[in-house]
Amino acid sequence: MGKKVVVFSRLDADILAQLHEQFEVVQINPKLGQVDQQLAEAVSDADGMIGAGRQLNAQHLQSATRLKIISSVSVGYDNYDVAYLNQRKIWLAHTPHVLTETTADLAFTLLMSAARQVAHLDAWTKAGQWQRTVQVAQFGQDIFGKKLGIIGLGNIGAAIARRAFYGFNMDILYHNRRENLAVAQAFNASYCSLEELLRRSDFVVIAVDLNASSQALIAAEQLAMMQAHAVLINIARGSVIDEQALYVALQQGQIFAAGLDVYQKEPLQQSPLFALDNVVTLPHIGSATVATRQKMAQLAYQNLVTALNGQKPAYLVNPDYHS
Repeated sequence: MGKKVVVFSRLDADILAQLHEQFEVVQINPKLGQVDQQLAEAVSDADGMIGAGRQLNAQHLQSATRLKIISSVSVGYDNYDVAYLNQRKIWLAHTPHVLTETTADLAFTLLMSAARQVAHLDAWTKAGQWQRTVQVAQFGQDIFGKKLGIIGLGNIGAAIARRAFYGFNMDILYHNRRENLAVAQAFNASYCSLEELLRRSDFVVIAVDLNASSQALIAAEQLAMMQAHAVLINIARGSVIDEQALYVALQQGQIFAAGLDVYQKEPLQQSPLFALDNVVTLPHIGSATVATRQKMAQLAYQNLVTALNGQKPAYLVNPDYHS
């Protein structure tokens, strides 16, 4: 009997074609409605799953009788109930590293856009408001030579530090679960507490995983520690920031600006943040380039096929558990 794979989100066409050549493939189609029911029926006899952007937990997977692996086309895995997967001895694979540089690029895109009011001034200019030499209200913040605080000095945080150090001559502070001496030495970065980082930094970039300790890591108390000219960037997960507290801080001028690619609820279709000129809001595009998304899909495919061929994939969230 051939192996069955459930595709639970959009997938690169070439990868999808390769899957069809090797396995029985069932695709979840949101247009048909009753997605949870589709999932329950599809996974009942599935050997593997591949996709991204969908919550998967006991409710969706309890009918699975022979599921060996879920291959996520993402680096983050907060959509998945890892404890339940461990209990069921189902591997969870992901796609780290291939999106590091692309996401670091976006972090600096947001940083520069927020610092120099790029999105606001673009709309301002197109609305015909440029009628004389710009005034103080249109001024931005300098970036070169300023102090950058990075919360989470993993692969993406280190790539951001490299851009800051070599490209913008920035002094770098970082806060992490533990010191990262190799990266700190390379970019002359100083390890400090979260409070010290927030108080001293001109720019703060959040690049942490979402977990119990990072949930609402930046709330009203932390925002109050930041300098009035500071810019806050979030490329991690939306729930790391208390969005209501951020809205108040931006509205009251407690900080200068923010640049966001992630939100507590996605897709974000309505938000008080949209009424503010000092926040750049992007639709979760950290890895959204053609080349990077293709690399992510290819790696997810490799993880899936490796597992279904009876071997251990290279990029597992829970490498000690398997069917």
